[in-house]
Amino acid sequence: MAEKLAPEKRHSFLHNGEKVFEWDQTLEEVNFYINLPPNVHSKQFYCKIQSKHVEVGIKGNPPYLNHDLFSPVKTDSSFWTLEDDIMHITLQKRDKGQTWSSPILGQGQLDPYATDLEQKRLMLQRFQEENPGFDFSQAQFTGSCPDPRTFMGGISSD
Repeated sequence: MAEKLAPEKRHSFLHNGEKVFEWDQTLEEVNFYINLPPNVHSKQFYCKIQSKHVEVGIKGNPPYLNHDLFSPVKTDSSFWTLEDDIMHITLQKRDKGQTWSSPILGQGQLDPYATDLEQKRLMLQRFQEENPGFDFSQAQFTGSCPDPRTFMGGISSD
């Protein structure tokens, strides 16, 4: 049932009208998806994940991404992979349940409506996680949605 509450679509991060990467999030993770340029050997790509910063590029060239993150991440649980010409970066949120309006601090924020939809989806994911015998995939909120990170005492730490 939890897969029914997975992100329905990825958000596009644009710069000057060009897609830089796509991203989505769950209660615990933020995922980047970067299309890799053709004719570059996989060993040439690199990704440095720090608590509040990410850098991605091709060795010997200026970084493709070199930005502060929206919020801190757990570096020991974050990782990146290359598959089918896509770099997939998985960042483990330090604050489980926090709704990120963008992976990059101060840039490309979702509009308030899209942020609200994300927060509602994450809240339903939290309900599903805490009540595995119930199906919340068709549940809806009327009015504003509570913060999934702090609602009713917050999310228990793993």
